[in-house]
Amino acid sequence: MGSSKVAKSMVKQRICRRRFGALLSAALVAAVLAVVVFSDLFAQDPSASSQFNTLRPARDASEPTDTGGSPNKEDLATSTSDQELDAGNSEPNQAFQETTPAVSEGGTATSVPDQGEKGTGGSGLVQYTKCTPGTGTTICDLSNQRYDICELCGDARTIGHSSTVMYVPQSLTSNGEEWSIPAQSRKSLPWIKKVTVKSLNASQLEPSCTSRHAIPAIVFALGGFTGNIWHDISDVLLPLFLTAHQFDRDVQLLITNNQPWFIKKYSAVFQRITKHKIIDFDTDNQIRCYPHVIVGLWSHRDFGIDPNVSPHNYTMMDFRLFVRESYGLPAPEVDIPYRADKDDPERKPRILLIDRGKTRRFMNAPDVLQGLDWFGFEVVKADPRIDSNLDEFVRLVDSCDAIMGVHGAGLSNMVFLRSGAVLVHIVPYGIEFMADGFYGAPARNMGLRHVQYSISPDESTLLEKYGWNHTVIKDPEAIRNSGWEKVGEFYMSTQDIVLNMTRFGPSLLKVIEFIM
Repeated sequence: MGSSKVAKSMVKQRICRRRFGALLSAALVAAVLAVVVFSDLFAQDPSASSQFNTLRPARDASEPTDTGGSPNKEDLATSTSDQELDAGNSEPNQAFQETTPAVSEGGTATSVPDQGEKGTGGSGLVQYTKCTPGTGTTICDLSNQRYDICELCGDARTIGHSSTVMYVPQSLTSNGEEWSIPAQSRKSLPWIKKVTVKSLNASQLEPSCTSRHAIPAIVFALGGFTGNIWHDISDVLLPLFLTAHQFDRDVQLLITNNQPWFIKKYSAVFQRITKHKIIDFDTDNQIRCYPHVIVGLWSHRDFGIDPNVSPHNYTMMDFRLFVRESYGLPAPEVDIPYRADKDDPERKPRILLIDRGKTRRFMNAPDVLQGLDWFGFEVVKADPRIDSNLDEFVRLVDSCDAIMGVHGAGLSNMVFLRSGAVLVHIVPYGIEFMADGFYGAPARNMGLRHVQYSISPDESTLLEKYGWNHTVIKDPEAIRNSGWEKVGEFYMSTQDIVLNMTRFGPSLLKVIEFIM
């Protein structure tokens, strides 16, 4: 590992400079303290919790346990989805914190009046100006390959128990319309819950409102591939941000196919999305009247935002900062920990190693740990209970300068990193073609550094299993052309990694260069 000497030298030089600076700083501090003995000028520097141990790999926080989804659906997802699906589902948090947004079921929503809500006896809705009803426009758009969306401006009425949203046009005509749309951002999945949207005609009676609101509402579905953190973000949280952030928390969420564990797990995010009660749409026995309802979620691409088509020009940087703000992490101007913690001359660059537990594992994890230490890194891991405590885990990620792991959903935790931190992306053999789209481009678009390392056949357990002459090794393109099912079977589900730390060394030097 000759190249490691350069890295260690760089770190040692930085430490020496810090030590010299520390001596000079000590003298200055002593002088200042003599003048301001009782002042409170020196705030304690926030450091990582002592519960974070060193030199042990972190379990992939994206590897959940069963959440009750159909095994057949998971099998179908692995074989037919245009996305990666890690085995298993996410374990929901067991503790339902007081800060978790309330989810209203049945008729309980009106027992405590919601903000912006009027009782049945009111004279009508407060004037709402964020959208105005159009004339002769189609309220539903089914043209996008990823999602369907309906936007109702004016008089919209939700009927949860029948999964229906009715639109009462200003001028009723003889032509009513009806749509049935999957209310999530991945409409190709047949098991996504559908919501019916009806535009009433002159011969149809308007259902009477039992609950009136002066705020907008969004009706959408959970389920799908949720339980895998990559899909949690790409399919739900990111599209929800795109759809709801414009309302600055003054919006009500009505969720069909509700999954309470999901709301609990991401309660901090939901609290930043809405200040109102979350309605369980399937059990809601109210007829709720809103001046503006969106059914479905906007989505641009997998784990990404296209600012050019975003009505408010949102970016992936905006999304990452929104997530960090949701969890109360340091402000955007705070530097990565290694550069921010200038008072510690012994500080090493800190890297979070995500060692997957089932597939695409590091088979030589002790060598990887030793190599990272040799190159001057402090390797950190989470407490074993961290997988079920997202609030703790996001703070662990925030305390690190880099995340390193094999291509998999655990790398999605990069959304919790600070600006300028590094994603170290180990790409298994045969899947280079999709690596950048999954993690590289999102990382760069979020203001992070991305170092990609594609392993050689010698570093894959597939070589020992199949040999050099097998198509799996000599022609990955042929396997790819056979379809996603074959890609998943050979390269995603049965491959593990034996990382060559000498060959990997230049990539680590690049990481150090970014951190320094």
